[in-house]
Amino acid sequence: MTESVVENVDILIIGAGPVGMTLHLALAAGGQTSLLLDRRPPAALQADPRALALSHGARELLEQIRSWPSRAATPIETIHISQKDGFGRTLIDHADYHLPALGYVVRYRDLATALAGNLPAGGLLAEAEILNIEPDADGATVSLRHGGQLRILRCKLLVHAEGTPGDDPAVSVSDYGQHAVICEVTPMPGHGKRAWERFTPDGPLALLPLGDEFSIVFTLPPAKADAVMTLDDNAFVAALQAQFGRRMTFSRPGRRSRFPLALRLRDTLVKGCEVWIGNTAQTLHPVSGQGFNLGLRDAWQLAELLLRSGPTPATLTDYAASRRLDRQGGAFFTDKIVKAFSNDIAPLKLARGFGLLALDLCPPARHFVAKRMIWGARAWP
Repeated sequence: MTESVVENVDILIIGAGPVGMTLHLALAAGGQTSLLLDRRPPAALQADPRALALSHGARELLEQIRSWPSRAATPIETIHISQKDGFGRTLIDHADYHLPALGYVVRYRDLATALAGNLPAGGLLAEAEILNIEPDADGATVSLRHGGQLRILRCKLLVHAEGTPGDDPAVSVSDYGQHAVICEVTPMPGHGKRAWERFTPDGPLALLPLGDEFSIVFTLPPAKADAVMTLDDNAFVAALQAQFGRRMTFSRPGRRSRFPLALRLRDTLVKGCEVWIGNTAQTLHPVSGQGFNLGLRDAWQLAELLLRSGPTPATLTDYAASRRLDRQGGAFFTDKIVKAFSNDIAPLKLARGFGLLALDLCPPARHFVAKRMIWGARAWP
C-alpha cells in the first residue's frame, strides 16, 4: 500500500444514499463540485428491502435534478387514518390540494438507481474505508483506504449523510419500545391508490400502495415482533388481518425484515467545518412517513445556501437556523402521535376518536396537517 499526496476538494459528502446523492446533484446543478464517499459497493443499495413514502414536495425537489423515478413510483391519492376498536376517522384526498397525488411509494433501490444514474464520472468513491477525520479551523483532513491505497483528502466542508446517530453525547435518544416489521402483501380487492394509517395499542400499522401490492409497516412491541417474525405466511396474514380489520383481505406476504424504533435527534447540526443531514441529524418514527422527506429537505436547503454563499461558517450557521422549525416540528409531530395513539386507555381512545372526527369535519385543520406532511415547514404559516 502506497501513500498518496493530499487531494483537495471543496465539499466532501460521506454517504452515497439518496440524501447524500441529492445534495451532490443539487450542488452540481448549481455549478459547485463535491465528492461523495461511501463504504459500500454501489450494488449494496440494490439489496435494501425498504419502500419509501415520498411526499409530493419530495417529488418537486427530485424533479429539479432530473432524478424522479416516475415509472417506479406508485401514487397515493388518498390517506385513510383510523384507530383500531375505536370510532372516528379522517380521510385526506389529493383533489383538495389540486395535486396529482399526496405522495408516492418508491422502493429504496429504485430511487437510488435514479439518483446514481445522474452522478458525474468521478463523483463517487465507493468502497472507501474512512480511517481518520481531523477537523481544524480551516476545514478537515480525511484519511481513507480505497482500492488498496491510502488517500488523504482535504476539504473546506465535511457533510455527514450516512447512517443513524449512534452513541454520541450530542445525540438525544428516546426509545419507543417498538419494532417495525416490514414486508409486502397482496390486497384483495386492490389498493385503489389509497394509503392506510391504522393506530393500534401496539403501535401504528401503515399500508402503502406499491405497484399492485401494499408495503406494510407493522409496528409492535419487541416480544410481539419476535413472534410475528417466526410465523408462517398464513399465521402472519391472520395477525395482520386482526390489526387491520376486515375492509380488505391480504395474501402472499413477502420476505419480512425488522428494525427497532427510536427518536434520535442531534442537538447541534453544525460543528466547525462539519454538518450533519438526513438520518445522521435526526431519525424519526416512521409514522406518517416524515423522516426521509425531512432528510431530502435537509439536503436541498444546504445546497441552496452553499450555492448562494459558499462553505463559510456564516453559511453553516444560517443552515442550522433554517432547519430548526422543520426538524423540530417533524420530530414533535411524529413523537406526540405515537405516544398519544399507542395505548388502549379508554378516555384517550375516546378523545382520539373525537379528534379524528373533528379533523375530518374541519377542512382548515385537515388542510393544515396535510400541507405540512406534503411540504414540511415550507407550508408555514
